[in-house]
Formats: sequence, structure tokens, C-alpha cells
Amino acid sequence: MSFLNSLFSAKEQVQSQNSQNILREILEASRESVLVVNDDLRIIASNRAAYNAFGRNNGNLETKRLTEVIRDLALHEAFQKALQNEETSDVKLEIPGIEKKKYKVHIAPIKLDEKRHAIGFFDDITQIEHLENVRQEFLSNISHELRTPLTAIMAFVETLQDGAIDDKENNQRFLGVIGKNAERMQHLINDILELSSIEAGKIVLHPKKLKLFALVEEVFTNLSTKAAVREIKLVNDTAKDTKVFADPVRLEQMLTNLIDNAIKFNRQGGTVTVKFKQTESGDIISVADTGEGISSEHLQRIFERFYRTDRARSREIGGTGLGLAIVKHLARLHGGEVSVSSILTKGTAFSIELPNK
Repeated sequence: MSFLNSLFSAKEQVQSQNSQNILREILEASRESVLVVNDDLRIIASNRAAYNAFGRNNGNLETKRLTEVIRDLALHEAFQKALQNEETSDVKLEIPGIEKKKYKVHIAPIKLDEKRHAIGFFDDITQIEHLENVRQEFLSNISHELRTPLTAIMAFVETLQDGAIDDKENNQRFLGVIGKNAERMQHLINDILELSSIEAGKIVLHPKKLKLFALVEEVFTNLSTKAAVREIKLVNDTAKDTKVFADPVRLEQMLTNLIDNAIKFNRQGGTVTVKFKQTESGDIISVADTGEGISSEHLQRIFERFYRTDRARSREIGGTGLGLAIVKHLARLHGGEVSVSSILTKGTAFSIELPNK
């Protein structure tokens, strides 16, 4: 009789071991972080993804109580429901830290060796939530940026319809305001389409060796009228024989955006200087102004879409708020980078670093 009991016991142990092996293989096959707890809320199994997410500061996860690894009341209650009432639950979990993580957790009851357990699948939605926030902010910014010129257009159209069309002293001025705001909307839409094409990888570069001095002079010529209005001096401090390896159209686009900004945000009668420096890591083209400068809190976000240090002034002098974002993406598309440095009351300098080939 004892022999039979031993045989059955050995068989149960083999079956239990087989069950654990199967469970282990299933857990490791999951891309989600998975935790399995017993009725004491003690972790009896986890996968590599769970260890990477929750175990690095806690060591090995197995045998630890769930409260030692993740402190979240809603999560613990969901596991208790699965253990006591065999209920499935879905909860959202947020883990604070240097990099705040967000998870969508599905918790369900399971039986292992005829005993109640609960399993939790942790789907990391941090990136999804971030992208959703970016999308919402982007739509909000677009709506805001389009609303201002659209409101002006509608107001002046209504004024003209109410009889001002026959007012010879003002009708042309009203039409001019309508045209200016329509042009502003056109620039915004063009920049949005341009940025979307760059981010989607639809822009193909055709880099070649080109003369930087001549390109800078061409940009200066195109922006000379704007500079003259504010008495801004444009200085091309690059050697005439300097050559850089870049796409001519895209480099001109980057320089135009940076020099245009340097003119707009400069002080009356200031200076915009373009310089070139060659280093071991790459070719550096800098555009410096003598404006009021940018505080450190703004410098960290200056290349974000629609970010402005002074929204009221930006709208007054024009611009879409996308120029620096386009410069950043185009520089990276070249395999380079763009950076900024600034001293309050002294001025700001933007630098494009390109690989030297």
C-alpha cells in the first residue's frame, strides 16, 4: 500500500513539475510582463519581461510578496478578487520614478496543481500614452494657430460684406489683412506637411559637396528686405572656399529658418553672424544673433513643435512655430544634430553639426 502511495506521490510530483515547466515556457513566450501569485499574494512565477520591469531594484521576484514589488492598492485588490471570487479585472497602473511607467493590467484567476492562483499581464502603455498626449497637443496647437488668422479673415470679410467694400479708403487695407492671414495659414499648412513628410521618412536627401559661402549669401539676399526693415546687419563670416557635404535644398532650408528667426528675435539694429568651424566629429555651421537671449528653462524645449518662448511676440512678428522642429529633423536626417546656446541680454547661437565627408 505504501508503495502505491509513493508511486502516486511521485507521479503527482512529475505532473506538477511538468505543469511548472509548461507555465515557465508560456511566461517566457509572452512579450508582456507576467506575474503569478498564490493565495498569500506571494509571487511564485514571473518572466524575464517582469524582472526587467519590476525586479532590478528588488532582486529575484519569486517568493516575494506582491506588496514588496509593486505598491498599488487597486492592483492588490484586483489580485484578491481573482483569488477569492475568481473574478477577472482590468486596472491601470502607474509606477513613479525617473522614467514614469504606465501599464494596463489584466488579472485573471487560474488553477495550478488544483490550487487557486492569480495571473497578471502587464501591458506597457507608456509610449502609447505619450504618443496620444503628443497627438492631442499637436491637434490643440494646430487648432489654436489656425483659429487666430481664420478669425481675422472672417471678421474682415464680414466687414466688407456689410458695406466696407465701397469704402475706398479702407477696403484695400482690409483685403491686405485678409491676404496676410491667408498667407500665414498657407505657411502653417506647408510646414505641417513638410514636417510630416520628414518624420514619415518620405524625404530623400541628395547630399554633395557645396560651397557654404555662396549658399549663405543667397539666403542673406532672400532675407535682406526683412533685415533692412529692422536695420539688422547680416555678416557672412565663412571662408569663400569652405565646402560642406549636405543636400543643397535642405541646408538652405535649415539656414533660412535659423537666419529668419535670428532677424525676427534680434534687437533693432542688431547683427546676425554665420560662422563655420571644422572639428574631428563634424562640420559646424553656427547662426548667432545679438538679441535678448533665451532662458535655460526654454532652451530645453526650443526644438519642440509649436513651442514658443513668447507667444504674443511670435504671433506679432509671424512664424508657424515649426521652423526649429524642421531644422532638428533635417539635421538628424543628414546624420548630424542641431544645438543651441544662449546668454540673456547677449544673444543666442544655433549650431548645425554635419558629418564631414
